[in-house]
Amino acid sequence: MRRVDHGYRAVPVRMGRVSDLIGVRSVIVCTMLFVVTVGLGIVSLGMGTYELSPGQVLEALIYTDADPQVRMLVFEWRLPRMLFAIACGIALAIAGAIFQSLTRNPLGSPDIIGFSTGSYAGVVILTLWIGSARYYDMAAAALVGGIITAAVVYLLAISRGKVQTFRLIIMGIGVGALLSSLTSALMLTADVKSAMLTAVWAAGSLNGLGHTHLWPMLAALVLILALVALVAPGVRQLELGDDTARNLGIRTNRVRASAVIVGVALTALVTAAAGPISFIALAAPQIARRLVGGSGLLLLPSALVGAVILLASDVVAQQLGFPVGIVTVSVGGAYLIWLLASEYRKRA
Repeated sequence: MRRVDHGYRAVPVRMGRVSDLIGVRSVIVCTMLFVVTVGLGIVSLGMGTYELSPGQVLEALIYTDADPQVRMLVFEWRLPRMLFAIACGIALAIAGAIFQSLTRNPLGSPDIIGFSTGSYAGVVILTLWIGSARYYDMAAAALVGGIITAAVVYLLAISRGKVQTFRLIIMGIGVGALLSSLTSALMLTADVKSAMLTAVWAAGSLNGLGHTHLWPMLAALVLILALVALVAPGVRQLELGDDTARNLGIRTNRVRASAVIVGVALTALVTAAAGPISFIALAAPQIARRLVGGSGLLLLPSALVGAVILLASDVVAQQLGFPVGIVTVSVGGAYLIWLLASEYRKRA
């Protein structure tokens, strides 16, 4: 049997009628990222007013007869925050990978093209105008705000019957700026207490999140990731171009609309739980692509990179006493400057 050279070392995987090629480098990178995530998780569980050593953390996680006080600290107080950081990092990274694949542009991230701002605006309108701060209401408001923003941006990006990638990014930046002005105006007209609470939430923080918030979020994340698995093959075909994808039997408009809704849902899920956490969706897919050495829609490597970045940012945030969103903005801003300079050099 003749072997096909794919340009990289790969292992064929077959599960019934489904088969795929998994790159050896991708497996090694994902394994290393998983180990780093576990290590950062242990460090995170040991941080706090009452510090724990890695040995104490592992003992509390493994043995049921460990010190009850240590187990309470680990399981009741610190574990939800650590799992939230991992889950939010995964959700944002996959959302970024989807939008960068759809736009075929490294700047095609939900926080750059305004979708995150739309989710944020939806929650601000809910909390300041309607006066509700319930988790499910915030999740619904974030989803509706993100979908409406995505629809407006896509309609504005249509030129000659097609969505222009560069036009979509520019329109998204413009719509995002308008929504930011709207939310600022709403906060200025609200009472001081409501405005302060909204401003603290808008910084993007994992503080105060417990088991009651964690399990609904994880259940919704698993459901959305199942939808991502259904949409991903079509999105990969769209990377070949709409004409080629149609020739392969892909309904391009339906796949693109489904991918946008799924990506917005992932962003809205994080926004409702922890506030707008920026730049994870922008940076994680790009870093994963460079680590793996591949191209296209890399879901698992992107998800693991997102988990590592947000978990590491939360460790730093706990040391400094800042909301995690401030750390991600600081790091992400530097990354965005580097990315813009890199893209400029390529075009020059």
